[in-house]
Amino acid sequence: MVNEVIVRIIAERIINKGINPLRDREFLLDDVTNPDYRKAVEDYILVHSGVIEEVTQ
Repeated sequence: MVNEVIVRIIAERIINKGINPLRDREFLLDDVTNPDYRKAVEDYILVHSGVIEEVTQ
């Protein structure tokens, strides 16, 4: 189970080229080592970066 707030914060930092406070450099997707969080962050980025559109029915 992932915390959606954390997912949003991490994804927004990656999208906006924000700083990873633990590494003192730009936040990269490779910094997310937990597989559940990585998948959630990838999905968030895909939907919110305009790469794909969310499908609603």
